[in-house]
Amino acid sequence: MEAKTVLSLEQALALPYTTQRFVHLGWRVIRLESTAGGGDPNRYIGSDTGIKDLHSYFIAPNIGKEAITINLKLKEGQELLKKVIKELKVDIFLCNTLPIRYKQLGIDFENLKEANPNLIWCGISALGPDNPDVAGYDPALQAMLGCMHLTGEPDRDPMLCGIPLIDLKAGDEAFTQVLLALLEQKEKSGGREIFISMAQCFTSWLITALPELVFNPEETFRFTRSGNEHRSFIPCNCYQTKDGYVYLAIGNDIQWEKLTKIKGFEHITKLERITNAGRMVDKNNIYDDIRKGTKLYTTIEFIKICIENGLAVAPVNTIPDVANLEFVRKNMLKTNLPSGETVELFPASMNTDFLNQREMNLDIAPRLGEHNERIFKEIGLSSEDIEKLKKENII
Repeated sequence: MEAKTVLSLEQALALPYTTQRFVHLGWRVIRLESTAGGGDPNRYIGSDTGIKDLHSYFIAPNIGKEAITINLKLKEGQELLKKVIKELKVDIFLCNTLPIRYKQLGIDFENLKEANPNLIWCGISALGPDNPDVAGYDPALQAMLGCMHLTGEPDRDPMLCGIPLIDLKAGDEAFTQVLLALLEQKEKSGGREIFISMAQCFTSWLITALPELVFNPEETFRFTRSGNEHRSFIPCNCYQTKDGYVYLAIGNDIQWEKLTKIKGFEHITKLERITNAGRMVDKNNIYDDIRKGTKLYTTIEFIKICIENGLAVAPVNTIPDVANLEFVRKNMLKTNLPSGETVELFPASMNTDFLNQREMNLDIAPRLGEHNERIFKEIGLSSEDIEKLKKENII
């Protein structure tokens, strides 16, 4: 697929993560920000890099992009936006603005497709256009959509997931739906309007939880926090070793039998534990019995003997541990900080020809409005025109 031009009115994480994936394909991504309030608030979150509007939290999802500012509250700004779309032949426009503001800011599909009848338009919001004034932040949505109810220890408070799961799920869904729309255009030309509901995206992942309501009426529903155990396969859980923790996943009765034959685990053998159904009844005692066995081994020793027996096991790694895993390290995306230092940020989900050609190194995230002059000249404006736009607070 030939490279496309993407214009994105973006802030926070869900949409910048979407457009970061387009960067990995070698597509041109221009992030659009407001002239007011310093642009994307995420610019000022995280460790200070020495550049006021380039703090650490902002950098990773925005490497390889360009940046412009337009005041979309002004009619002149809205007209400038349409000129950018027309003159740059923008293929895709995205936003993660409240739907109630689409028409107010002149960014709605019907308006922008006047600049490009084949425009693919995609908006991410908390609950979609049917709930146009509902803001969507990942932690609050995790609470609303059952994620917190399912996360943590059963006798303690609900907990957030360790990463912004709903933001990232919505970002991946937007990426997927835009690619699908591009494929559809090969069969039938014309623009496409896509609405991404963060809530609908995430609840589609409740495929192991919501169906339980069919078999257990709401008044008897007990599908809640289960700590580190698997709700269906026993004894999948986290266990302490001499020097750390491991996660052992026993997925069937054959694997259970193999575990019972490992030295130090003979005591876990009982006739009533042969089947998963039987182990489910006695699971808490089984967990205690297994912990007696794992404490006889170091983490490395236990992982080695499990691998020899074909059992699924893993150490509970820290984030620095993960960064040092070979398959993570070799796929790390890199950038050069303003100081000149080259740093590794995060791995690409897939290595593309574009990334490989650049040795996985992308330009540092852009400063607020960094490419205003270059891009506005590209659409035919003169230096005098651009200066006038600045004075009138349009850019």
